[in-house]
Amino acid sequence: MNLVELRGRLEHLGLSLPDAAKPVANYIPAKKHGHTVYTSGQLPMRDGQLVATGRVGESISVEGAAGAAKLCALNALAAASHVAELTGVVRVGVFVNAGPDFTDHPKVANGASDLLGDIFGEPGRHARAAVGGSSLPLDAAVEVEVVFAAKD
Repeated sequence: MNLVELRGRLEHLGLSLPDAAKPVANYIPAKKHGHTVYTSGQLPMRDGQLVATGRVGESISVEGAAGAAKLCALNALAAASHVAELTGVVRVGVFVNAGPDFTDHPKVANGASDLLGDIFGEPGRHARAAVGGSSLPLDAAVEVEVVFAAKD
């Protein structure tokens, strides 16, 4: 979908495409290889500010973390749309800042998956991993990476 179509779908959902988040280390936000775009892990950044920090289930709720995952997916979409015209979603990786007893990783990951499905429809259905860790960069509550299908 081209940028105009993408912006139209986002507007229909009450959202807008943010500027691609600036890298916080030595990497690029997205890279196209053939018919695939790989994004770097995206944090829940809005206007250059991290908006969701801490361990999920302790300092942030599952619902709050799912909203943060949605924002991460939106940031991944912004990064990827700068390097290619996207046609769908291949895989989503969601990393959750959580303690050892936390088990609701899939509920957090649904924030990203649901958004991508709403945007792309059937081509937005994807493989996924939802993984917990004891910390994430900058104490982010969640981090999301996406592999998109793209036009040549």
